[in-house]
Amino acid sequence: MFGDFAPALVGFTDDVLFGQVWTRPELSPKERSLVTVAALTTSGNTDQLVYHLGLARQNGATETELIEAITHLAFYAGWPKAMAAMAVAKQVFRAT
Repeated sequence: MFGDFAPALVGFTDDVLFGQVWTRPELSPKERSLVTVAALTTSGNTDQLVYHLGLARQNGATETELIEAITHLAFYAGWPKAMAAMAVAKQVFRAT
């Protein structure tokens, strides 16, 4: 997406974030995905949720688990952020 425009950012994303951080054995890919979805939801960064909800499913999280996680976060992150995240989840899960 940004390879020609911001090659350093793409390199850090591919090499450091997904190449080193996501492969650390202390958390499973599913656990990392759940943490990432939670972080994106609580910070209101719904643009990145489309990708990370799909990745979470690839990493073994079920739609039910992801919907429950977002529902749970409504009480900690705030209703508007959870509702915005749930709208993205509905779009992602109903598109497939």
